[in-house]
Amino acid sequence: MTTRSDPIRLATRGSDLALAQAESVKRALSGRRREVELVTVETTGDRIDDELIHRLGKTGAFVRSLDEKVMEGEVEGAIHSMKDMPTEDSELVIAAVPERGTPGDRLVTPNGATLEELPEGATVGTGSLRRGAQLLAKRPDLTVEPLRGNVDTRVEKLLSKSLNEEYDRRVAADEERKANTDDDFDPAFDQRPEEWVEDLSERERRAFERTEPFDAIVLAAAGLERLGLDREIPTRELPTESFVPAAGQGALAVAMADGDLASEVNDALDHPRSRVETTVERTILATLGGGCVAPIGIHAVIQGEYVRTRVQVLARGGEPTISVTRDIPVERHVEAARDLAEELAERGARELIEEAKREASGEEIDTERTEEGEG
Repeated sequence: MTTRSDPIRLATRGSDLALAQAESVKRALSGRRREVELVTVETTGDRIDDELIHRLGKTGAFVRSLDEKVMEGEVEGAIHSMKDMPTEDSELVIAAVPERGTPGDRLVTPNGATLEELPEGATVGTGSLRRGAQLLAKRPDLTVEPLRGNVDTRVEKLLSKSLNEEYDRRVAADEERKANTDDDFDPAFDQRPEEWVEDLSERERRAFERTEPFDAIVLAAAGLERLGLDREIPTRELPTESFVPAAGQGALAVAMADGDLASEVNDALDHPRSRVETTVERTILATLGGGCVAPIGIHAVIQGEYVRTRVQVLARGGEPTISVTRDIPVERHVEAARDLAEELAERGARELIEEAKREASGEEIDTERTEEGEG
């Protein structure tokens, strides 16, 4: 049993984002004079590079491997992105929900274009059914393509097309310069193509070596902010009214066995507002039963004595869409969240979710390999 003087061992994934999130938890506990040891664990989801989240079978690919370490006593807790966590009952409790980050999504483009400014038929990458359906609801002309990998990899995939197009323009201009005998010829570019490649940053060099089709991608705002990428690449906020985030998006969760240590971590880290808001979101998701098989967005914000709750259930192609915004009382937020979900189910959400499940059942789901991820 861990004593007050022992370090608390917390499991985390090894991606840059997961480690940045784990370090924030470590700092918060260290501020309470509690030593923390982070233990990096490779998860089932980390071992799958090219599978879309909704084709990975049961939920929890980025969660279960960490939780098993807790249940086996190898660590005292596990740090998760809350949106990756299954809503089914677990042997563990969510000991703490630290203060939530930005819950919404951002459109990322090489030049800072808005969604409306993307050319007709532009290719947008996402690994999320929800985001894909929301994009098509706004812009049916878009081509939505699968996107996997950690945040850095996704950004490299985005930059690939624009960098290769820029290189081709420079090659064409250089060939024109070589063919032109006019001394007054003014080349379009001040560098030869090979010199331009040499001046690329390490990230751009990796992107240039890829062959990817993306004109834009959609990523969670919190991940970009936690890695500082929002200051490096152009992004545009997508409004949460129409791009309703995933349940728990932007929030972290520390999973532990119930007991005194979990209570201690709760006292040190738990943010009551974030706890209530994410509880509402996860309760609705659990009641609807969509998991990450159906495109569902749920976003709750405490406003005084009420929780302003917006729910959006979509067909995979973006239409039809069932949505509602409701103020539910904070004092009975769990019960009210269930009532709202049941009302939505009766209004047609159940049929949309069942249709999504039927579509998923026709896909090649490898249930032996894993579960869920970024939704």
